[in-house]
Amino acid sequence: MRAYKAKDDVQAKAYYTDRFYVAPQVPKTSVEEDAVFSSDLAAIKAKFEVKDAYIQVEQMVVYINAHDIYGVLELMRDELAYTQLSEMSAIDWLAKDNTFEIFYQMLSMTKRKRIRIKYFIENGQAVDSVEKLFRSADWAEREMFDMFGIEANNHPFMKRILMPYDWEGFPLLKTYPLEGDEFAAWYEVDKIYGKEARDIIGPELRDTARVDRYDSERFARLGHEVPKGTKITGDEPAVTQSYQEEGGVFMVTKLDKESSKVIDDPQR
Repeated sequence: MRAYKAKDDVQAKAYYTDRFYVAPQVPKTSVEEDAVFSSDLAAIKAKFEVKDAYIQVEQMVVYINAHDIYGVLELMRDELAYTQLSEMSAIDWLAKDNTFEIFYQMLSMTKRKRIRIKYFIENGQAVDSVEKLFRSADWAEREMFDMFGIEANNHPFMKRILMPYDWEGFPLLKTYPLEGDEFAAWYEVDKIYGKEARDIIGPELRDTARVDRYDSERFARLGHEVPKGTKITGDEPAVTQSYQEEGGVFMVTKLDKESSKVIDDPQR
């Protein structure tokens, strides 16, 4: 059985400080430089307060008040021809100022333009569901709840969508451990076999980057593959990696590690 290190209360602090790195912003330009965006922004400003607006990577970004989101998206759909909500989610800024940044990616096929609507909410604050305006928001709002714990008011089925209903914690929070917490380590074992089997089975291995060349049960012995359950002595010869079945493929040159070349220059 693998050695186990307890993970109680690991979400109480941020162990992975590099995950709070903020990438440098790409250049921003004035909305007035684009006639279509300028007109769209004027239409939004005529009915709602706009906190900030700019163009970035050929898209207009507009910051509004959280309580205006339903009205703004309704205006964009019905009057400005932004008929597709292609994406929506949240950004965790809890370590900075205890807020989430919510964004909605809008697309107009007729104008061939994209607008990103954004606003901030406090930790624990709910958002207004826009599922009645865009059906694509149904699963997106459930995923946002599942991953960040942000609820959407008036959503028809505000339940988890990726994780089990009884899961504890929210995996996309920056304080969530990369390998899961104490609950995650024992979830499958407790669910299938019961807590009394913990000492026999051991915790789940959730480190996807771990490769153990002496593990013959999970086939993680890259370059030293053996049949399942083989007793490992440590003296096994390396296995040359092959990328095709024996005999190759008709009209395709056989490729193996010796004949392949790694290109270090990504621009080549």
